[in-house]
Amino acid sequence: MPHGSDRRGERLRLAGAAIVSPVATPGEPSPGIRIGVEVGAALIAGRPVVGLETSVIGQGLPHPRNLECIDRVAGAIRDAGAVPAWVGVLGGEVVVGLSEGELARFTEPGRADKVARRDLPAACARGGLGATTVSATIWAAARAGIHVSATGGIGGVHPGERPDVSADLVELSRTPGLLVCSGPKSIVDPAATAERLEELGVSLLGYGVDRLPFFLAREAPVELEHRVETPEEAAAVLAAAIRLDTRSTVLLCDPIAEELAMDAGEVAAATRRCEERAEREGVRGRDLTPFLLACLAEETGGRSLEANLGLLESNAALAGAVAVAFVSSAGAPGAGGPTATRSG
Repeated sequence: MPHGSDRRGERLRLAGAAIVSPVATPGEPSPGIRIGVEVGAALIAGRPVVGLETSVIGQGLPHPRNLECIDRVAGAIRDAGAVPAWVGVLGGEVVVGLSEGELARFTEPGRADKVARRDLPAACARGGLGATTVSATIWAAARAGIHVSATGGIGGVHPGERPDVSADLVELSRTPGLLVCSGPKSIVDPAATAERLEELGVSLLGYGVDRLPFFLAREAPVELEHRVETPEEAAAVLAAAIRLDTRSTVLLCDPIAEELAMDAGEVAAATRRCEERAEREGVRGRDLTPFLLACLAEETGGRSLEANLGLLESNAALAGAVAVAFVSSAGAPGAGGPTATRSG
């Protein structure tokens, strides 16, 4: 019987400048997904790979700071011993492992559309550039055989009587893998978001903390039931989730560094002002999050932007370390490893 890397090689075939996925089995590459050369080679060899969204560079960060983000995030993952796999829609395909030249196109202001999982068919049919959100990224990464991804903060439940709810939450509940983040973005309701994730069966792990990280702030007043202390423990939880076939994402919540963290009250006040401005200007739906993040940068004199870049780099480094631990010690379903501790 062939080894795991041989089986991966059977599922992937070289096709010119890329590796094209020939099958449509959940958790494996599917038709319409193109895997870049470096990422494909890493998957065939069983090396650690980290999936990355492109919405953060297409809509979340201004030019040229998005170029800085690419360098810092990719560098952190490579320094950890893993391979970065940027995901986006290009030329009618979902690409997992964009080349440097391809990725540069996503950084041009207004060039790429924001694409959640629900938008993928229409985005591919149009044939333009689509910058993937968390929901589209983890969906594509799982189908390429990538188990670990990273982002800054996830979407969530926005405040209000008829709150906007991010598509990230449902996708986290039905896509296997592990996502490193700094909790929900500071523009959403953390308690309502955590409650919705609990309802959806998404595992929340604090990385060395007992409370939910809150993006720009160190924490929100939301207690977490589980925590891990090391990348190896996080990798063991991922391996157990795969072995148990839970088919949902393990959310590894990594708090922003203390030296970069902003006061929660200050962030809340700035967010309220931005929400009022969005209401006045009629900003809703997919445009709301990029608008609020840009507004926060203005309201905080650019400090939220620096904090965002710092946590993106930190989360990428942790994701790389978890991916390395997963393939080296607890990478195979059924493999042993440290167990997560329960807080409290």
